[in-house]
Amino acid sequence: MDKKLAAPIAFGRTAEIYAWDEGKVIKLYYDWFSPEAVGYEARLAAMVHSSGLSTPAVGEIVEVNGRTGLIYERVAGAALFEVMPQKPWTILHYGRRMAELHVEMHSRTITLEITRQRQRLAEKIEQASALPDKLRKRSLAALATMPDGDQLCHGDFHPANVLATPQGEVIIDWIDATRGNPLADLARSSIIAQGVAATEQTTSPIEKLFVRLFHAIYLRRYFALRPAGREEYDRWLPIVAAARLSENIPEVEAWLLAQAEKLVD
Repeated sequence: MDKKLAAPIAFGRTAEIYAWDEGKVIKLYYDWFSPEAVGYEARLAAMVHSSGLSTPAVGEIVEVNGRTGLIYERVAGAALFEVMPQKPWTILHYGRRMAELHVEMHSRTITLEITRQRQRLAEKIEQASALPDKLRKRSLAALATMPDGDQLCHGDFHPANVLATPQGEVIIDWIDATRGNPLADLARSSIIAQGVAATEQTTSPIEKLFVRLFHAIYLRRYFALRPAGREEYDRWLPIVAAARLSENIPEVEAWLLAQAEKLVD
């Protein structure tokens, strides 16, 4: 169908978000994102929503102005990474809530055949051009020794992907979700936060301190709720750092390489 749309209300890595009918938005994908991938996201989003987690409901796939789109429930809220700097006193609450949401997610055993976490990590390590060959081989060898899992893992869980709404927090952007090991998913969130605090992703000392504090609150609460696995989590960190190098973020590249070098042979 042809339809006149207002300006996008948000931009993502794979798509632009536009207002749609009342109470809905449409995610219009860029041309390089295949219809098969859109179909996969739709099935994944429906599965996650039906699990009982607080996520936007997903609607139908449509074609608008020559582009493939996916309709979602519109969620009235702001991302936590926007809320917390404006209201610093909320950091304790939201740091703990992020951990609680992550633990709730990790309680869901997945039987639907979605991408396996181990496969996703291996592909990213293979694609990471900044990884020296020797370190790539060490990273893949270390990954092969780590335990599998069948839990729902978000794959990109951080304060930009959790919205604060009057009804509570809502988790968005499930395109990187996998079936796997919760501790690897936790390590991914830690590497994202630690990288921001340790590199030029932000140059503000206040923001760096804020991120460190948030991460400490979040991690403490997570392990209070799921006490087992702290040593295994530590072993995941350099593997996940190696995989994140595939995302080609110049500001964090040297730091990620240093983290990957911490692999224990």
